[in-house]
Amino acid sequence: MTSWTLTTSGAAIIKAGKYINSVIKLDEANLALWSDQAEATLKVMTRKDWVADYASVDANSKAILSNVVSSMIAKRIIGYDMSGYPSLNEATSMVDILHDEIKAGIEVLRNQEYQEKM
Repeated sequence: MTSWTLTTSGAAIIKAGKYINSVIKLDEANLALWSDQAEATLKVMTRKDWVADYASVDANSKAILSNVVSSMIAKRIIGYDMSGYPSLNEATSMVDILHDEIKAGIEVLRNQEYQEKM
């Protein structure tokens, strides 16, 4: 599996915020693993292999894919270590926002009519 097809590590790190654990921020192996897991999850949830079809996806759709996958990874980054955030409430709020982004994006990407127009 090729990591980072649908998004970048930088996009996920930025979404996780400035208080992320400095060790995980530099842990390329775990970040790549989470990228692979997020891309596989998106494939199963939408019943479409976005990685295999990526070359044929239009630019606007690529932005949606990146948003969903980077949000999935950012949730993992935050969950790895919440101790650096000013409060547990702040970390939890960020996770909730990311969850909403994921849910909305997957809803669009699951739509068969949308997939046909990509």
